[in-house]
Order: sequence, then C-alpha cells, then structure tokens
Amino acid sequence: MYVLENEQARATVQTRGAELSSFVRKDLNNLEYIWPAEATVWARHAPVLFPIVGRLPEDQYQHAGHTYTLPQHGFARDLDFTLVRHTPAELVLELRDTAATREQYPFAFRLLISYRLAGPMLTVGWEVHNPGTEELLFSIGAHPAFRCPLLPGEVFEDYAFVFDQPVSFSRHLLSGGLLTGETEPILHQATELPLSYELFSRDALVLQNFDFTHLTLRSQRSGRAVRMRFEGFPFLGLWTKEPGAPFVCIEPWHGVASLVGPPGELGDKKGILTLAPQQEYATSYSITLE
Repeated sequence: MYVLENEQARATVQTRGAELSSFVRKDLNNLEYIWPAEATVWARHAPVLFPIVGRLPEDQYQHAGHTYTLPQHGFARDLDFTLVRHTPAELVLELRDTAATREQYPFAFRLLISYRLAGPMLTVGWEVHNPGTEELLFSIGAHPAFRCPLLPGEVFEDYAFVFDQPVSFSRHLLSGGLLTGETEPILHQATELPLSYELFSRDALVLQNFDFTHLTLRSQRSGRAVRMRFEGFPFLGLWTKEPGAPFVCIEPWHGVASLVGPPGELGDKKGILTLAPQQEYATSYSITLE
C-alpha cells in the first residue's frame, strides 16, 4: 500500500492492480468515498482495465493466426505493479509484459499508472509504451466504485448524476456482457439523472458519442459529491451491482465490450487502440471529492 496525503485528503493505492483502495476527505470527518470491496457484494475498489475493456465473445480473440483467451477487462487488475516513484503528492507504478502475460496477450508493453493529489483532487494518469517491434493493440479503462450512499440516513435514491449543461444520450445495450448493437434513450436535454436500481436492471449504462466531459455524483440530501473529469474519452460506463449494492461506478474508457457474435480479430474489436513500435500513449482523468 502507498499513501498520498495533504491537509484535505488522503488516497491509498495498493500494488496489486495499482488499484485505488481509499480516498478520504480528512476535513470532512475522514469521510471515505471509495467502496471498501466487500467480498460478499463486489470485491474490488477501482480496478484498471487493461489490455481490454469489457468482454470478448467466449473470452477469446484471434491475432496473427492464433487464438487467445483473455478474461473480461483483461489481467492488469490482478497483477502486482512495481514502484517507480513515491512522494507525499505523487505515486507512479509500473507493469511490464512477462512470459505469463504473453500466453494470453502476445504483445510487449510497459504500463505506467500515476496518481497525483492536489487538495481534494486526484488525477489518475495512464501511459502505455510499446517497446516491441510490432504494433501494440490495446484498450484501457477505469472502474472506480464510489460509496452510495455516503452518509448515514441517506439511501441510494437520494443521489443523482449531475451534468454541467443539458445533455442527451442513449445507452448501448448489453447481453451477457457483450454489446447487442441496440440502443435505448435515457436522457433528453436534462441536467440530472436520478439514481435507482431499476436504471441498472439491464446491466451497465454504456455511453458512446456523449457530449460532456464532467460528471458529478451528488447527494440531493446532503450535497456531498464526487466530480469526475474525463476529456477525450470516447466511452463511458455507469454501473452498480443491482439490486441493492451500496455503490455506483463511473467508468471512463478507451475501449468497450465486443459485439455479440463469434470471437474475432483483436484488431477489429470496437475501441481497440493501435500503438506503433517505440511509441507511447498517454491519457488521464480526475476525481474531486466535494
């Protein structure tokens, strides 16, 4: 475990999966915002999704004439990262390919995950490097789970997703974790989406081509909130483990689940990014506790 801390906040990150496991507002009576990964409900806090986002048909894909098996959301969330740098305000962890990863994913890679704390804002950075001689095919995504409700006396339905301006979007429907190709309207020129477990009864809300870069999860009762910024992300997932789980996930993704059908070429998977040899890819998002 590594800790970042200042007068307002404290963030804890574990080496397994480089996963954020706690984010506390010290100046709000040490209010914890991250789901504690209770194993009987959902045993993760905020996993990093790499080298794929979502599920593959039959958990398989083809590449260069071979068939590989890769679980939903990839393997990075279950591997131990190594320390690159740690100060009170910054942490950088690293994962490299191994003989074991190449059995599932035949690519050379170097993945750097950074956390930078400034006041109550945590910026999460991802760098993907291609040290190999062939193109690197990958996706990467976030999956932070926030306690909901945050305070005693509140309920899940006291919360809403709040937008900075009126927005419209549809969800892309899933079946067995795979995209069906069908959509369903969710919001039309509104600034709030009230939470209910019914909203998630058909799995996650998967968004594409949305026109906002900030999203706030806010209690309509206490005013406590989590604000996320994710400029440049083409996909977004909103999810809870229905029914009744006391958390909700806000998931900016560079990648998305495959379409329903037989396993296919990894390079044809929706949302796959291509990185040339000796090149690098970088992106980031932020979480602010309010």
